[in-house]
Amino acid sequence: MIDTDTALARCQDLVALARRMGADAADAVARADSSESVSVRLGVLEEVERSEGEEIGLRVFVGKRSASIHTSDFAPEGLRALAERAVEMARHAPEDAYAGLAGADALMTGDLPDLDLSDDSEPGPEKLREMALAVEDAARAVEGVTNSNGGGASSGRSLVALVTSEGFARGYSGSGFSLSANVIAGEGSTMQTDYATRSARHLADLPSAAEIGREAGERAVAKVGPGSLPSGPMPVVFDPRIGAGLLGHLAGAMSGPAIARKSSFLFGREDVALFDSAIRIVEDPLRARGLRSRPFDGEGVACTPRNLVEGGRITGWLTNVASARQLGLGLTGHAARSSGGAPGVSLANGHLEAGSVTPAELMTDIADGLYVTGLFGQGVNMVTGDYSRGATGFRIRNGEIAGPVAEITIAGNLLDMFRAMIPANDLEMDRAINVPTIRIDGMTVAGE
Repeated sequence: MIDTDTALARCQDLVALARRMGADAADAVARADSSESVSVRLGVLEEVERSEGEEIGLRVFVGKRSASIHTSDFAPEGLRALAERAVEMARHAPEDAYAGLAGADALMTGDLPDLDLSDDSEPGPEKLREMALAVEDAARAVEGVTNSNGGGASSGRSLVALVTSEGFARGYSGSGFSLSANVIAGEGSTMQTDYATRSARHLADLPSAAEIGREAGERAVAKVGPGSLPSGPMPVVFDPRIGAGLLGHLAGAMSGPAIARKSSFLFGREDVALFDSAIRIVEDPLRARGLRSRPFDGEGVACTPRNLVEGGRITGWLTNVASARQLGLGLTGHAARSSGGAPGVSLANGHLEAGSVTPAELMTDIADGLYVTGLFGQGVNMVTGDYSRGATGFRIRNGEIAGPVAEITIAGNLLDMFRAMIPANDLEMDRAINVPTIRIDGMTVAGE
């Protein structure tokens, strides 16, 4: 895989080419990645994969018109043709009054922060195979597990480099490792499946294969023989693995482009108390070894920690250049960029701060409720906030987990759900988006 200096040099050459071809402004982003993965099933090696990829994308502006194009052809004649084609496309594109590059005064300056994103460990196929076998063995050793969908281990590296004609030229790289198991419990019509997976920037930060495998096995066994529960309004408790999706919906609704289009259920509610005043939701893109940590965004703007929700209120929209100009706001460092197309908006590492009670205490007064461990379906309307998802999990009876349930639907509106949100104290920072166990009263549950 190429190094950051090589990627930056390619981007600088491409931007210079575009300017010579007639572009008024341009930026280029280079990406490269390499990965190895090994999967096993029932103790037998199933697949070994290695992949490497490099690409570079160019975005050019001719007046208020722009075009974007990307390639994996790095030959000088190929890059020249790419720049020429991009400029020609831009000349025929419609005008956009808001698109453009971040100005020099908005770009990141100074040294890049040390985010400790890269681990030099190289497990290799044999070590990855050992890890995959170990995690599957641990899952299959759980009493009640009857079959396996497999275990897997992977390692990889990636880098990104961004150059703009406004003078920005920075890049960074990182590593990643993952370990997972997926097993089956029960027999015949009672069979249930579940999984456990972890990812980390550093190999040493992965939980042990025994821990991950045991979690997968215990989750599958606990789901065997599901029943149902009566329909009606009741408290719903979200497992941390599932509750993180609620922060994803919040971030999507806070997106500057969605607000500019008036296609967010939060539009016009920036000054409304949406949560209990004790709720705080934090984003930290500079967290050491964070899975989504980054020093700058897809437009070269410095990323900084911030509270997304404070005192029950959101603290502002998440912008890129186009949405900031349209809304008359500043840049927040949330631009997300692939090799092709205009930048969007994305959240870096986020978490809901822990509450003061244990998960058991959170449920102790629930006479009849639902503990959700799995969701499916895409029934979330980001314009209205209406929320309806298929769910699996466990019934809560008199404050205790009473048994597995399946074929359930939970429904509500995200605005009501945010207002009713109560977090437990079991927050763990092991994913890109982290939440503790969350209780939400008054949701509509459809069971039998």
